[in-house]
Amino acid sequence: MLKFLIPAIIIAISFAALEKVRANDSSRRPNIIIIMADDMGFSDIGCYGGEIQTPNIDRLAGNGLRFTQFYNTARCCPTRASLLTGVYPHQADIGRMVHDSGVPGYRGRLNPKTATPAELLGHEKNGYQTFIVGKWHVTPYDYKSRVASDRGSWPLQRGFDHFYGTLAGGGSYFDPVALMRDNEFIKPPRQGYYYTDVISDAAAGFIGDAAGDPRPFFMYIAYTSPHWPLHAKEKDIAKYQGVYDKGWDALRAERLARMKRLGIVDDRHSLSDRDPRVPAWKDVKDKRWQARRMAVYAAQIDAMDQGIGRIVAALEKTGRLDNTLIMFLADNGGCDELLGENDPNRINYYAYPLGDDFLCGNNPQVDPGPRNTFASYGIGWANASNTPFRLYKKRIQEGGVSTPLVVHWPRVIKCGGELRHQVGHVVDLVPTCLDAAGIEYPGFCDKTQLVPPEGQSLLPAMKGQTVTERTIYWEHIGNQGVRRGDWKLVRERGKPWSLYNLAKDPVELEDLTKKNVSKVKELVEAYNAWAKRCNVNTLKPDKTKRKRKR
Repeated sequence: MLKFLIPAIIIAISFAALEKVRANDSSRRPNIIIIMADDMGFSDIGCYGGEIQTPNIDRLAGNGLRFTQFYNTARCCPTRASLLTGVYPHQADIGRMVHDSGVPGYRGRLNPKTATPAELLGHEKNGYQTFIVGKWHVTPYDYKSRVASDRGSWPLQRGFDHFYGTLAGGGSYFDPVALMRDNEFIKPPRQGYYYTDVISDAAAGFIGDAAGDPRPFFMYIAYTSPHWPLHAKEKDIAKYQGVYDKGWDALRAERLARMKRLGIVDDRHSLSDRDPRVPAWKDVKDKRWQARRMAVYAAQIDAMDQGIGRIVAALEKTGRLDNTLIMFLADNGGCDELLGENDPNRINYYAYPLGDDFLCGNNPQVDPGPRNTFASYGIGWANASNTPFRLYKKRIQEGGVSTPLVVHWPRVIKCGGELRHQVGHVVDLVPTCLDAAGIEYPGFCDKTQLVPPEGQSLLPAMKGQTVTERTIYWEHIGNQGVRRGDWKLVRERGKPWSLYNLAKDPVELEDLTKKNVSKVKELVEAYNAWAKRCNVNTLKPDKTKRKRKR
C-alpha cells in the first residue's frame, strides 16, 4: 500500500507546486496599486519638470507612462470619492466635503449605491485581497470633538480587508488625528513617528503579508504629503538648503524649460502671470524664511518618494513587480491656502486642536518644519507648483484640476518612458482597475443597484490605442467647468463663464466667449444637463457650506 501512497503524495505535492507557480505566473490577473499625493502641484515631481528629488517616481515613469492631460476634481474629498467609485463626486454624495448638508449629493459619505474597487475586486467571485493605507477622508468626522460617525462608510465596511491610516483629512505628521488600524482607533508613539514614513512601511508590510497568498491584491495608498502643515524631518529639509534662494519667479521659469525638454508641455505653453497677490522675488523682505517654506514642502515630497521606493522594493522582493499595475497621481493642484495669525486670508483651522505649544504659520520668526509648527507654503510657491498654469486647489482652471499620472505595469507597458496626451479623469481609475483584472462592472453589489460608472478604462491608452474622447465636468463650491474636445468652459463662483481653446491656449490666457457664442451656449447646456443628472446643487451654494467658527 505504501508503494502506491508515496507516488500519490509526490504527485499531489507536484500539483500544489504547479498551482503556486501558476498563481505567480505573469499570465494571471495583476496586482493593482493606486498611490495618491495630497495637495501636490502639476510640476513638483522630477519627471514632470520639478527640481524635487523623486528618483523612485521617476523610475516608474521611465519604465512606464506619463499622462499630460489627466484631471482630478480640484479638492481632496471629491477626488477621493471619484477615485473610489468611478462616478462624479456628487453622485457619490461628496459634492463638497465630509459634513452632511442634508441634500442629495452632499451627504458627506460614500453613497451606498456606489461600489469601491475593494468591494468589486474583493468580492468572493473575484477574489482579490484588498488593503488601504493612509488618508480616507470620505466619511463624516468632527475634528473638534474627535468623533467619527457613520461607521458604515469606514474602509472595512466598504470592502477593504485591512486599513492602517486616518479617517480625517490633513493634520500633524508627528501626531495624526483619527489614526486607525482596521476598525480600531490607535495612538501613535510620541517619539520617532512620521506619518509619511509609516504609511510607506505599512504598505510594504501589507505587500509582504500578501505574498503568502496566491490571490492578487488591490491596494490604495493615500499619502497626506505634501498637504499642510509643513512638517518634515530635518535630514530631508537639509537636502534643499539653498535650493530655493533664487525665489519663485526663477523657479517657475526653470520648471517650464524642463517641462518643455521632457515633452510634458510644448511651445504653446507660455508662463502664466505671477499671482497678483504675490510680490516679485526681488521685493520679498524675508527671503530666507520664504525659501525655508518651500524647502520643507520639497522635503515632504522627497520623504514620500523614498517611501514609494520601499514599496517598489517590497514588490521586487516578493516577485510581484512585473505584474503589478501602479498608478500615481495627486488629488488637486497646489494649494494657496494660508495658515497663520498674521495672514488676512488665513484659514480658520479650529478643526485641528493644536494646543498652546503650537506655533502658527507664516511667521518669519519661526522656521516651519518641526512638530510644534503649523504652516502652509503660501501663494508664491503654490503658483510655482502649478507651473505653467494659473490658480489652485478648489478652482476648475488647469492649475486646480491638472495632475500628473504615472502608470507602471511592465507586463503590459513595453515601451517605457512614453507620454500619453489623451484627456483622462479620476473617474477612469475604477474602470481601469476592473478592465485590467478582466472584470465586468456589475449592475448590483450585494443586491444594491449601483450608479453606473462615468469613466472609461485607460488600458487601451496604455497599449497605445486610439481612445475616443468624451465630455468631462466639474463643480466644487460653486466653481464650475466643462471640457469637450479642445474646448473648456470654466468659471469661478459668482463670476461669468470664460471659454478657452486648450489646443491653442493650454494655459487659459485668452477668453474666447465673445468670439464663440454658440460654443458657449452648447457647453452651458451640456453642463446644466449634467448638473441636474448628478445632483449638483449650483443654485444654492451657501446652503451646503459649513460656517466657520471664529
